[in-house]
Amino acid sequence: MFKVRELIKGVYELVPHIHQDNRGLFIKTFHYDEFKKIGLDTDFKEEYYSVSKRNVLRGMHFQFPPFDHNKIVYCIYGRVLDVVVDIRKNSGTFGKVISLELSSEKANIIYISKGFAHGFYTLSNKAIMLYKTSTVYNPNFDTGILWSSINFDWPCKRPIISERDRKFITLNEFKVKGYYV
Repeated sequence: MFKVRELIKGVYELVPHIHQDNRGLFIKTFHYDEFKKIGLDTDFKEEYYSVSKRNVLRGMHFQFPPFDHNKIVYCIYGRVLDVVVDIRKNSGTFGKVISLELSSEKANIIYISKGFAHGFYTLSNKAIMLYKTSTVYNPNFDTGILWSSINFDWPCKRPIISERDRKFITLNEFKVKGYYV
């Protein structure tokens, strides 16, 4: 049902079967038994979507425990460059960045475990991203890492970004202060 590729321990790309006929497409993005068989948490508490225009960068977001969460993200319209960075203290890959293009055409999905900061950059004129999370949003535990401080070559040096995202601490400050998850 899904082709699964582990990008780093805790982050997976899932590519569903796309059924296409003269009416259009039908794509199953979640199947409880298949996710359990792969070993992925399926206890989702919240779902939402975002709409972004070209050159928008959202990220790098996460929530501290006990509101940290596993997350499924996919693009239902357009194309984005999806990026995650490992912020787990004892992972052995702290600071490692993984990127993947998500698109409505490919219908691929990224599953992100707890302990990763997440963001994306919009490649198409418009992109709609859908998220499922295993905890409910909690503004007191929600934060991020400054997008430009991770070891990643973004497609644009001056993206459209929120004021909040501009004020996040750097990955190095995060590590020095011991804010591991």
